[in-house]
Amino acid sequence: MRAWDLVASSLTALRANPMRSGLTALGVVIGVAAVISMLAIGAGVQKRVEDAIQGLGANLMIVFPGADRRPGTVTQTGVRQNLSEKDVEALQKELTDAAAIAPAIRGQSQIVANGVNWGTQVQGSTPAFFEANDWKIEEGRFFDDREGRTGAKVAVIGATVARELFPNDSPVGQNVRIGSTPMQIIGVMKSKGQSGFGQDRDDTVIIPMNAARRIVGRRSATDAGAVDLIYIEASSAQTLSAVQAQATEILRRSQRVREGSADPFQVRNLTEFAQTQAEATAVFGILLASIAAVSLLVGGIGIMNIMLVSVTERTREIGLRIALGAKRRFVMWQFTLEATLLSVLGGAAGCGLGIGMSKLVEFLTARSPTGQLTALITPESIVLAFSVSAAVGLFFGFWPAARAARLDPIEALRRE
Repeated sequence: MRAWDLVASSLTALRANPMRSGLTALGVVIGVAAVISMLAIGAGVQKRVEDAIQGLGANLMIVFPGADRRPGTVTQTGVRQNLSEKDVEALQKELTDAAAIAPAIRGQSQIVANGVNWGTQVQGSTPAFFEANDWKIEEGRFFDDREGRTGAKVAVIGATVARELFPNDSPVGQNVRIGSTPMQIIGVMKSKGQSGFGQDRDDTVIIPMNAARRIVGRRSATDAGAVDLIYIEASSAQTLSAVQAQATEILRRSQRVREGSADPFQVRNLTEFAQTQAEATAVFGILLASIAAVSLLVGGIGIMNIMLVSVTERTREIGLRIALGAKRRFVMWQFTLEATLLSVLGGAAGCGLGIGMSKLVEFLTARSPTGQLTALITPESIVLAFSVSAAVGLFFGFWPAARAARLDPIEALRRE
């Protein structure tokens, strides 16, 4: 019996009961669609996290002030102002393998321009801030060392601030008022979008440190040199851990922390944290795909049940074929091929449905406050889902086919 004859016979048997064949394949359709859409969504979420890692800045770590510890109370990290320009100078002098070190003070302020009032985060820092945080310029320029030392009244704004204050004009060269201080915009940073924590990184204004002290900085003499954060960029990923450990030791000496005492600050390696989050997201994607694969298993069981029913209904036909000389292996191949064709056709329809579901997710999240979720459909995921669907049909169709091939022709012909 030729291969094409087997295929033609199997297709004829499937067309004989189109409703039953369609409902049988439906389980595989849903399973394959679920696998493809879940893999695409998982890949999209992982890509968003990877973009967030890149947006944090290459090999970035941040030094935060420690918690304020008093008898009977411990406040949250960052409340205590125990970082100063003295610590920054110690790091700049002693820390090796650091590509950039930038102190920062920050606060909320209202910005007024062209009659529009917008509340945003204002950060004061040095030109090294842009390198450490991997900010790129979209229009204009960053402020330089001279402007940083003199506290020039210049500002570099994020894309969100530019859009809100100057929806139809170029912000560069425009004058704004930050609090009660007039400033000139000299640059607009390229958009970075949402962070991994849901924060709009483009809703910010960066100004020179000395200018920021007059606007959002400390007023008293005791904390005049205090800084809120210190950004440190390691020269490479290989030196990141070493730089983190060295920075901790330098800060302990600078703040004269006694041996055995807890650090009054925290040096956080954001790249490690983001990578951990990315790994967790990858595991989440695998979990989604595994849950979706259960649908394929259910579809395979449905195929096996229907094929067993088909063998029972066609017992006399099977007995007649064997009695007329058909080899048992051809009978087994035909029923196996019927199950495989059901699964493959369902897999093809499932691929189309899965792609459509992925595009629907993109459409529904287009206006989401956290940003559109891009579902990444890869050829590998389609090939995987299609191959698994074929394997499901082959696996679950084998037992009914083997049962058909083992029928005794005499007993089969006697069957009503």
